[in-house]
Amino acid sequence: MTVEKIEGSTATSAPAEVLLIFLKLGLTCFGGPVAHIGYFRDEFVVRRKWIDEHAYADLVGLCQFLPGPASSQVGFSIGLMRAGYLGALAAWTGFTLPSAAILVLFAYGAGALGGPVGAGLLHGLKLTAVAIVAQAVWGMARNLCPDRERASIAVAAALIILFSTASIAQIGAIVLGGLAGWWLCRSQAPAPSGHVEILVSRIVGLTTLGIFFVLLAGLPVLRSLSGSSGVALFDAFYRSGALVFGGGHVVLPLLREAFVAPGWLSDDAFLAGYGAAQAVPGPLFTFAAYLGTVVSAEPHGLAGAALGLVGIFLPGILVLLGALPFWDSFRKRTDAQAVMRGVNAAVVGVLGAALYDPLWTTTVYRGKDFGIVLVGFVLLVAWRAPPLVVVAFSAAAGAVMALV
Repeated sequence: MTVEKIEGSTATSAPAEVLLIFLKLGLTCFGGPVAHIGYFRDEFVVRRKWIDEHAYADLVGLCQFLPGPASSQVGFSIGLMRAGYLGALAAWTGFTLPSAAILVLFAYGAGALGGPVGAGLLHGLKLTAVAIVAQAVWGMARNLCPDRERASIAVAAALIILFSTASIAQIGAIVLGGLAGWWLCRSQAPAPSGHVEILVSRIVGLTTLGIFFVLLAGLPVLRSLSGSSGVALFDAFYRSGALVFGGGHVVLPLLREAFVAPGWLSDDAFLAGYGAAQAVPGPLFTFAAYLGTVVSAEPHGLAGAALGLVGIFLPGILVLLGALPFWDSFRKRTDAQAVMRGVNAAVVGVLGAALYDPLWTTTVYRGKDFGIVLVGFVLLVAWRAPPLVVVAFSAAAGAVMALV
């Protein structure tokens, strides 16, 4: 078992501390997985110093490469490193519960904010995400792309994302970044390596990987043999979560095919939930809570929401636990450090591309929008304001602009 210390942290930290911090993030992290990575960096790298920049970027690169919801995997890992398995569960619960609860309420008929003020407030919250991601790209580029080789890798990764329409482009950009790092960055001095506490043994890692593949292959068989609608629903959620690469938005077409095509709910109901999921904080995968609530097959309601959340998040957690025991020893090798330099630079490029599309292109429509983003960015970078302050400012500014 590898037990190495994050500077400034302790493995005996109360899971309650982790739960409260991630609950706050679950209530304030708007904007999807890319923005969440920016929020996490500000909270755990800059403010609390639970993990250093290089170790955090390595962790983000790993989670971006694995199937599943990258931001939730990053949060789960930080909770695990901070307070063990209970900390990991606390991190996942705190980050997931707020948006899941909101979407369940929406499914039961709690209407979204209406009128111009409500629409403006929601738009202001989305503008917060642009400022948060811009801050993350700015800070990570300064630390992880300090030379022309890594800056070039970042630009190449951004171009791959921007010029490709395939969801696998994100994985391809990270893989090519790693190969470029191995070729171009081997002669550089060893990078400072963050001390990472991995409380997962290799036996546990191999076991969780085995469970991941057994469920992936076995659930469809059990579904056909049992004829149970509960097993069918769990299989649909699990398979969608297991086959997602490239971020939370990629899961939506998979879920639509899995739930609308069999007639479990209408396309209008699906799209209504999708719109609500984009307007709430927290991981987009909590869309599964809405689907589990409104689906016509049994179980639905609260039981269906719980089934959906477990089913869609479980594969990403299993494969992450399978990778973590081997990741830390891998990244300490000289060649591996060169690869990770390239991967880290590619992650910066991927974040930079995502800052433009989908965040900028779907949020910043006019000069007023850019002004709100600019103020939020300056508050974060120059004034070092907490993200919650920027969330409050952007939401209020969006509501005022809607009235004006």
